Amino acid sequence: MRIGGFIGSAALVLALGATSPAPAGALPASAVRPAAMVSTVSVPKVGAKTAYVVDSAGTVHFGKRQTSRVPVASLVKVMTAYVVLREAQLTDTIEITATDVRHATSNGATTAALKKGERLTVRDLLYGLMLPSGADAANALARRYGPGTTAFVAKMNAQAKRLGLQNTRYTNPDGLPTPSKGGYSTAVDQVKLAETALGDTTFRTVVGSAVHRVAKSAVHRAHTWRNTNKLLQQADGVLGVKTGYTDAAGFCLLFAGERSGREVVGVLLGDQDARRFTTAEQLLDYAGEQIAGG
Repeated sequence: MRIGGFIGSAALVLALGATSPAPAGALPASAVRPAAMVSTVSVPKVGAKTAYVVDSAGTVHFGKRQTSRVPVASLVKVMTAYVVLREAQLTDTIEITATDVRHATSNGATTAALKKGERLTVRDLLYGLMLPSGADAANALARRYGPGTTAFVAKMNAQAKRLGLQNTRYTNPDGLPTPSKGGYSTAVDQVKLAETALGDTTFRTVVGSAVHRVAKSAVHRAHTWRNTNKLLQQADGVLGVKTGYTDAAGFCLLFAGERSGREVVGVLLGDQDARRFTTAEQLLDYAGEQIAGG
């Protein structure tokens, strides 16, 4: 990923001119363009604690404390899916254990409503992991492809290092608060991971699905999983990616969409529930206007 260079606050004011000032800590795309090419579109107001938006040409459209290390809740599951897609065959079958179910229910986590004894394919479990954000699916996948959670988390951290996510550390495959608040990451690292993961066609299909239905069979119940990412229904051209929430992380949203012929990827960490979707749509449209304008 090619990231445009950052400049000081004084240069930022000159680049933006007299039109709408950027929020405190923000780095809009106009900061890396000649003043003559700056759009008059207002920079969206971003209430999230940290945020970052970049397009596929490497242009940074927004930044707010984007290198701060913070917990990212269920955005952790993006790396879980990424590791599984490199370890597993989509047709592999995993039997759900009582431990998988108990892991989610005892921690008050979101689940894919899996039951002990069910056998589901990796492909279906990836939907259960990413759409309803099932901690039961996360545990089942980590247990199988670590094998065991400890070994799986080591693989997650090894992948983070390989991808250059220097400010990311995982402590579990689901982002739950224990241990150590699920680890930490930054807005920059989360966007970089999403850009990479979206290069996998299976991942892209899964996170871009509003709903996934699994018909009842001899080895599992029927399941209907709906995507918690409301942005898919709220805005055009949205590709995914993942929602998350814990008390420590606040409401989080990793998002991607197509705007003005480019792929735009962004993240909001430490936001409010409904506001994150509205803000993400505004940031996508703002990036699109900036791209179209020059």
